[in-house]
Amino acid sequence: MTFANVGTLGAVPGKRNELITILTRPSGVLADNGCLAYEVDSHDDETDTVFVIELWESAEAHRASLPLPEMQARIAEARPLLSGEFGGFRFDVAGSPLRT
Repeated sequence: MTFANVGTLGAVPGKRNELITILTRPSGVLADNGCLAYEVDSHDDETDTVFVIELWESAEAHRASLPLPEMQARIAEARPLLSGEFGGFRFDVAGSPLRT
């Protein structure tokens, strides 16, 4: 069952675009480990917030990706740019009109 992780990441003031650069750097590791989509953006009204939408083959695939060396390196690189404010939700996708 497809798993969705939709969230917000608070960035240290003035570091939002740097955080987006790290999060959007190309990575074959994501697709190779069950990530179907990883979309990142911001909004002018929320100058210190990054929005992330992830779709995974399963919640297990998402969990299994986190300890991978490339992912740990990216997390370590992003950590100093995070304010500690996080929001969002996770759910198993019931279906989609785009997939049969």
